[in-house]
Amino acid sequence: MNLSDSRTAGQPVRRVSAMEAVLAYLRGAIERGDYAIGDKLPSEAELCRTLEVSRPVLREALRALQTMGLTVSRTGKGTFVVASTVEDPTFGDYSASDLLEVRRHVEIPVAGYAARRRTPENLDHLAHLLDRMEQETDTTAWVAMDTLFHLAVAEAAQNPVFRRVIEEIRDALARQSAFLNELGGRREQSNREHRAIVEALIDGSENDAVEAMAHHLDRVETTLTDIVRPARTDTPTEGGPEA
Repeated sequence: MNLSDSRTAGQPVRRVSAMEAVLAYLRGAIERGDYAIGDKLPSEAELCRTLEVSRPVLREALRALQTMGLTVSRTGKGTFVVASTVEDPTFGDYSASDLLEVRRHVEIPVAGYAARRRTPENLDHLAHLLDRMEQETDTTAWVAMDTLFHLAVAEAAQNPVFRRVIEEIRDALARQSAFLNELGGRREQSNREHRAIVEALIDGSENDAVEAMAHHLDRVETTLTDIVRPARTDTPTEGGPEA
């Protein structure tokens, strides 16, 4: 079976990875009750044979299921279903809703302060970082630079407390960024949003910087919502994932 050419109806064509196809299949099985709360999923070896995917692909899908709060992994015992619907993904120590709430209250005003207080060195650093992000093709490297970007905006606000707050949530930001890029295809869109933020900082426009950061976080929330509560489509309920 081919797991790499799935497309979402009614949306721009986006090649769906094998991991996304496996995740959609396992999530669907859990939500339908094929695997009930308390059930143990088949072993990795069995799932790899059934779904015809490699172990790394399967493990990425299993990690995503855990992030969504549908399963837990118990060392030496396997993966168990703990919920039948996705409510609020967790990134490290923080839930998605808590993380977004704090980001709105911190990063939006921070962008305004940064527009007023940024130094030429701040702008050079942000511009260089953004150029690297726009050229980067490796998701892991891009995610690392994504967190550096938000740290750099906080630094440009010239208040060490802001940087400390972003440092505290940095791991969660990285996990969220990887999740959104893997399942939501966010990288190019995020690059454009980051570019708008930097342009506002270069112009020294507090209003534009605030609006650009608010738009960025709005899109993060929209993508999260689309992943957590996707539009229902008619999909096969038997057999493995299909293209």
